[in-house]
Amino acid sequence: MAKKNKSGKKAKTGKGTGEVAELKRKLNKLRKKLKTLRKEAEARPDHKPGPAVSPLAPKAGFPAIPAIDGVRLSATAAGVKYKDRDDVMLAEIAAGSTLAGVFTRSSTRAAPVLDCEAKLAALPGDDDAGFAIIVNAGNANAFTGHAGQQTVDQVTGALAGIMGLPQRHVFSSSTGVIGEPLPPAVITDALAGLREGLADDRWQDAAHAIRTTDTFPKGAVREVEIDGKVLRIAGFAKGSGMIAPDMATMLGYVFTDAAVTQPALQAMLKAATRGSFNAITVDSDTSTSDTVLMAATGRAGNAPIGSARSVAGRAFMGALQEVMTDLALQIVRDGEGATKLVEVRVTGATTDLDAEKVARAIANSPLVKTAVAGEDPNWGRVVMAVGKSGAAADRDRLTIRFGDVLVAEKGWVAESYSEAAGAAYMKNDELVIGVDLGLGGGAASVWTCDLTHQYIAINADYRS
Repeated sequence: MAKKNKSGKKAKTGKGTGEVAELKRKLNKLRKKLKTLRKEAEARPDHKPGPAVSPLAPKAGFPAIPAIDGVRLSATAAGVKYKDRDDVMLAEIAAGSTLAGVFTRSSTRAAPVLDCEAKLAALPGDDDAGFAIIVNAGNANAFTGHAGQQTVDQVTGALAGIMGLPQRHVFSSSTGVIGEPLPPAVITDALAGLREGLADDRWQDAAHAIRTTDTFPKGAVREVEIDGKVLRIAGFAKGSGMIAPDMATMLGYVFTDAAVTQPALQAMLKAATRGSFNAITVDSDTSTSDTVLMAATGRAGNAPIGSARSVAGRAFMGALQEVMTDLALQIVRDGEGATKLVEVRVTGATTDLDAEKVARAIANSPLVKTAVAGEDPNWGRVVMAVGKSGAAADRDRLTIRFGDVLVAEKGWVAESYSEAAGAAYMKNDELVIGVDLGLGGGAASVWTCDLTHQYIAINADYRS
């Protein structure tokens, strides 16, 4: 019979501790073996290392983003996980601003996501206090139990004190490894330095600081003239793997100097997400941390935009959609191990929803994605993906194109198609797979990338 302690509970024996120690020993042994195998692979003459920067990265690099009146940014190396690089970002948003957000619908949402959702839902309409957003990379603070919310509370509480803000106006995000506790002191110790480093020109620093496996920082900016006022919209995002967003992307932050009411800002952010961050996939996996926050400072002096349906609202929405689509496509361009950017364009569906089902089935198919990686015009895999999508489809009405190359129609390979033409097209860095179902007016597009050996290498080694 097991011994009991004074509280009546079973006393711990050395058996459990010994089992844990043995598991740790085996894990360390496996990690050492993995590193040995990796070194041996790298020494092979046919080894092809992954690129330092994705070959699909924008050739012009990070864009020149002008100051957004009412927004200041900062970044620092806190040592959350990475060494010798910034890994925490702070955004200060002026008083009188409005804030909106969209978040993952994952049932295992991280503590920062749950906290942001609660704070956003509780924001009073007459509160003019400013906002702060604190973001760390390297640790997702997800699946960390009550400790996760405690860390969020301590970090946002400490930042609220330093910035002179109510804690309900301090929002946080975390990205990185899931299931590891995030010690709050790692971030709270860096807050004073972050506040001192705030400036209106640190967009690229902030974008760098939120990266995990990203190979380049992602930023975008647009200007739009409304009622004689030039309004600016700018933002940055991170994401490379675990990308199949569901109401957001991995992490994204958008800012504007326009005056926009909170309900209108929320509605426009949600609408713009559908055709941008929610229309991309790298590996079909939805993160526990997906978050997009947007702030409007109102410093441009325009009449407040109260509806996306107004003339001003439509103009603003067009520019916002461009910024968010630009950021979303940069995420796909930086898909882990990616060498090809692929747009899956579906038309002729019975409904837009059916078109999206087909587009996602093709974009998420490992067989399609590996064929793209191998530059193989294997259109039979596209046929397979259409059939498994669950959408209404008729074999004899189906048309498939690779770019302008007609591949299949009327239930059979097109008479004009040649394998040489298909193979030549697949050598391009950017591809369009077009599918027309021939059933109705439904249409949708989804962007994805190829699936290469490097994706496996990156993710097999993510925690090592």
